[in-house]
Amino acid sequence: MIQSNEKQGYILYQYCSFSMIPTLSRRDFLRFFGSNLLSLGFLFAIPKNFAFIQSQTIPLGRTTRSLNYYDLPSYSSKELGFYNTDTIVNIIGERLGDQEPAHNPLWYQTEKGWIHSAYVQPVKNILNEPVLDIPPGGMLCEVTVPFTQAWIIDNDRKKRSYRFYYGSTHWISYAIKAYDNSIWYRIVDDYYEASYMAYGRHFKPVLAEEMVPISALNINKKIEIDLVNQKLVAFENDRPIYMSRIATGYFEGDTPIGEFSIERKQPSRHMVGGSETRRFDLPGVPWVCFISWTGVSIHGTYWHNNYGTPQSHGCINLPLEAAKWVYRWTLPEVPVNDDYVESEFGTKVVIQ
Repeated sequence: MIQSNEKQGYILYQYCSFSMIPTLSRRDFLRFFGSNLLSLGFLFAIPKNFAFIQSQTIPLGRTTRSLNYYDLPSYSSKELGFYNTDTIVNIIGERLGDQEPAHNPLWYQTEKGWIHSAYVQPVKNILNEPVLDIPPGGMLCEVTVPFTQAWIIDNDRKKRSYRFYYGSTHWISYAIKAYDNSIWYRIVDDYYEASYMAYGRHFKPVLAEEMVPISALNINKKIEIDLVNQKLVAFENDRPIYMSRIATGYFEGDTPIGEFSIERKQPSRHMVGGSETRRFDLPGVPWVCFISWTGVSIHGTYWHNNYGTPQSHGCINLPLEAAKWVYRWTLPEVPVNDDYVESEFGTKVVIQ
């Protein structure tokens, strides 16, 4: 639960979602939650002044790990305290620090002090109007709040599960209206073959016009990944048209070198793997373009903001908007209502 805080310029309400096994029926959902919604306090109290909050222009950030804040934009300045993981902060200023670290000297000013931007995800806090009519094949949605919490329900027991973070993407299989008239979405997990129920106003449907391919199909397209300078460049007919900073494999060899092509695409993927000491479990990774059957891909990232330096387990991490651009620009094309496309003629990717 996150309490509202008008003084800080944002209001987050009681984030509550439910997770359930796939066999839980609509009737069972109503029967179970009809007797528990009120007693468990799972009602959303939307503040009366939320219209003001939605129109406010102060950028927000979410700390993706525990972070110290300082009196100046420098690690050598006085340490004033720390923010816990998933603290939502107002970003009231930005400044390049004393060039530490060199790849990313950007610092954010908060009301308590300065924090380095590497592990602060820029976020928004937008509520949506949920829909009850879900297409037969499901509906792709993006999270539009800093995070929304899920619960697992098994044999009438409830326990906290994942948090779905801003910018992550998820497949909605159906919607249901609870007794308090709130609408909940059933979210399908493509890795664990489970499903979750989440508050519908935290999710925005991805519309067909958002997935219109960028540029003509007959243009010769290529992507170059520069591991030394940590950047991605997109070319059309050998002319560079787009560039983004990236974060590739932390250890040498994590990100393979050579010529590849985009073999598969998924708009949402639950990624799990790594070693015991470098384990990752990331639901709803957005805009995934696989270049290898070993799982190496180009994709959006919500768990860090530290581009320009090796950071990943081998994939090419991109900021959310850059990943969506690459997903739309490259071949094969993926219609908005398809969750998987495979092709032998995908866009060429050169890693060097």
